[in-house]
Order: sequence, then C-alpha cells, then structure tokens
Amino acid sequence: MKLLEERIRRDGVVKPGGVLKVDAFLNHQMDIELFAAMAEEWKRLFADRPINKILTIEASGIGIAAVVAHHFGVPVVFAKKTQSINLDGTMYSTRIQSFTHNRIYDVIVSTRFLSPDDHVLIIDDFLANGCALRGLLEICEAAGAAVEGIGIAIEKGFQAGGDELREAGYDLQSLAIVEAMDPETGAIEFRS
Repeated sequence: MKLLEERIRRDGVVKPGGVLKVDAFLNHQMDIELFAAMAEEWKRLFADRPINKILTIEASGIGIAAVVAHHFGVPVVFAKKTQSINLDGTMYSTRIQSFTHNRIYDVIVSTRFLSPDDHVLIIDDFLANGCALRGLLEICEAAGAAVEGIGIAIEKGFQAGGDELREAGYDLQSLAIVEAMDPETGAIEFRS
C-alpha cells in the first residue's frame, strides 16, 4: 500500500536492532484517516470471506482493529495481556514473547467472545517473528474459530514470521513489507 509506505518513509524512524518507530502515526499517536484507508484495503482483500469478528492483541493493535471492525460492521475482540478483577468465567490463554518489549506475556480472551461460530480476521500493527500472531492463532484454535485471514499494517520481511505463517497456509496480507532498514542513513527498502 503506497500510502502507508510513503508515510513510513516520511515519519518512521529507523533505530538500531531492527526497530522501526512509527509512533507518530500508528501506535502512539494514531492517524485515523490512514487507518480508514488501511481498513478499506483489508475490506477489499478479504471481501469474499464470512468474517464476523476482528481479533487483535492489546495495546497497539486495538486502534487499527477498531477502525477495521467498523468497515466490516462486526465487533472487535482484543486479547488481554493482564488479568483484571472484572474478568470472570473461563478464558482461552496462551503465552507470547514480545519482540518490542523483550518479555513474555500471558494472553487471554474470554470464552464468551470467541466460539466455533466465529470467522475471524486477525489484525495487528506489526509482524516481526510472529510470536504474537501464533498466540492469537492458538486461541482461535482452542475456541474452534475459523481464521479467515490475517491483516498486518507493517511486516518486517527480513524476519521470518510472515513467511512462516504463509507457508503454514494462512492468508496473510501485509500492507507494507519492510525488506531492509539502515539505522545510520534512515533508509527503508520495501518488498515490491
């Protein structure tokens, strides 16, 4: 998606260690017009699917997922990284390792909000090594929900997560795939 690639080039900041900061428009300050354009593209890409739920993980995926859910006319469910006192009943749970935060999270979704009747589109802001997505896929499998597709805003193509998920048979649609980044020059190369 050229619009997203242009925004990454203009406002993204390349840091050492394979880090791309896009907090000016994606995951701290959010550009809702950009999110709407991204949602329209995923709506086009997954138009033939019987999607009735959008699934993401807290926190930075929630904003994008909410706009996508609005375009599909379905609810969004987000996997929580922390247990709270207002969560009750049974939960699907898994453990994921965050590339960005370099820690392991217990991730949960209430069984009330995901079932075998659900046809899920997973949405997230970033895909690096794929740990978060594999966790969400495990939760869908435990619920018996059908994963209709995966929509990612920015994929780090130089890490294996996206290629592994595609090889596993998932319809993974990333709107911008970064092939290489240079922290010294700030140059970003995208997959064609």
